[in-house]
Amino acid sequence: MNMTFQPPYSPSLFRRRDGASGAGPVAIDTRIEQAMDLVKTHLMFAVQEEVRMLKEQIKELVEKNSNLELENSLLKKLLSPEQLQKLQLQDRYSETDAKVASPDHAIY
Repeated sequence: MNMTFQPPYSPSLFRRRDGASGAGPVAIDTRIEQAMDLVKTHLMFAVQEEVRMLKEQIKELVEKNSNLELENSLLKKLLSPEQLQKLQLQDRYSETDAKVASPDHAIY
């Protein structure tokens, strides 16, 4: 999905209109303000596109997580009580190992 960005300005924005070699302080201030508005517009478009992509990614991940939780639930229903107990013990050990190995619990 490669979209070509078309800026909402004309390149003539930065061309001199008065033909003079020097510009007064007001003209410079106006050009600086126009350039800052242009940067703001570009940033807003970039941020909006990034937000749109992240929302789409979140939606996909939530759907995938939901499907995995459903699959996990269905698979657990197929286990015998002994197998389920063994799995729960493995989960507890895995959680303990993960906590010990995490940087939050590191001793310096």
